[in-house]
Amino acid sequence: MATAKTTSQRVAVLGTGTMGTPIARNLCRAGLAVRVWNRDPAKAEALAADGALRVPSPAAAAAGIDVLITMLTDGAAVEQVMTGPDGALAALGPDAVWVQMSTVGVDWSDRLASLAASHGVAFVDAPVSGSSRPAEEGQLLILASGAGSSRARLEHMFDVLGRKTLWLERAGDGTRLKLALNNWLAVLVEGMAETITLSGVLGLDPHLFVTTVAGLPLASPYATDKANAMLDAQFAPGFPLEHAAKDAALAATAAHDHGLELPLTEALLARWKQAVASGHGHDDVASAITAVAVRNEGVSR
Repeated sequence: MATAKTTSQRVAVLGTGTMGTPIARNLCRAGLAVRVWNRDPAKAEALAADGALRVPSPAAAAAGIDVLITMLTDGAAVEQVMTGPDGALAALGPDAVWVQMSTVGVDWSDRLASLAASHGVAFVDAPVSGSSRPAEEGQLLILASGAGSSRARLEHMFDVLGRKTLWLERAGDGTRLKLALNNWLAVLVEGMAETITLSGVLGLDPHLFVTTVAGLPLASPYATDKANAMLDAQFAPGFPLEHAAKDAALAATAAHDHGLELPLTEALLARWKQAVASGHGHDDVASAITAVAVRNEGVSR
């Protein structure tokens, strides 16, 4: 995260949930003038203590700002807040830049880029890799694509939010790379959940597997963190399971559109949907282990 400095740049953040809140907070702390909007006003109100201005509509957020950030659940939600009588798009000035940071999939990213173009608004596809903790610490990886001449205007803001920005030339490649990264995350988490459960049915203490694999090149810090969360049943959301399932489904759809099947991803999606239906949608992705446990009742974790 960059050191704070005063800047006159005006930024609006639409969506102050798990990721949007720390993003807006860090921008405030860096001295940017920040407006925030959320469907649930209470979620945006808490940012007033950090210096953000809560506004009543997306249009009010967008009027007169330099950069508009959307960080919402999916493509349909982004389109809804950008269009309509209270939508942000019509209120944006000719020099504003729309930075689309939500994970929406390839089709929606292209659709939103076309929507921006039809209104003469500069559009940057910039999803992020990292959950709530990296967002809070300003350590996200920002996957910015199609920035073109807008890059110089965004560099400081991205430095505030992330440890690194990958600048990708082709518009939409940020979203494509995000799908690949999150598909890998999904397979990694499911593999850990299944192997912890396997250890139990083999009569081993699952902690033994986790401590053993943690000392080998096979493990990653992320996988080990999720393993410990699974063992302790600590599912405070860093990356909610329902969002991880949505992203895995987007990856499977994108693959299908190119004639490719993802058997591992498609198999885990059935389990994860079961866990979401069981009430774990708002829990961390580590709660995927509950779907494995349901199918293996009596297994000790």
